[in-house]
Amino acid sequence: MLWKAFLLVGLIVMGIRDCSFRFVDINKNNEDFSISVEYVVFHFNENQDDNFAYKFLRVRRSQSQRNKLLFLVDLEMGRTICKKFEEDIDNCPLQEGQGEKKVRCTYIMETLPWITQFTVMNSTCAEI
Repeated sequence: MLWKAFLLVGLIVMGIRDCSFRFVDINKNNEDFSISVEYVVFHFNENQDDNFAYKFLRVRRSQSQRNKLLFLVDLEMGRTICKKFEEDIDNCPLQEGQGEKKVRCTYIMETLPWITQFTVMNSTCAEI
């Protein structure tokens, strides 16, 4: 009977750990995560005073909370020669020399892709 109590306590402890609210690594090619990355770049450009657009360079970290569409998006972006309201920013070359800038941003966001809704919970960006 005592072993059943230990087994029950062990299962409860393991269950609590697995249901934690920590972020866990996910595949950066996850469709919902990829859509979130696109939104982050859009959101960053919309909220910058800079007239030039920044484009996605690479994902540094891709994480989510278990059983939720809450993502931690950590990426690098570079300043392009294109203005931020031009159409094809992804194919726009990066600035070089004095205008060259790169930023690293970390966003925590909730994504509801089926209704195209994104909520930025927290964000930080720093020039690198």
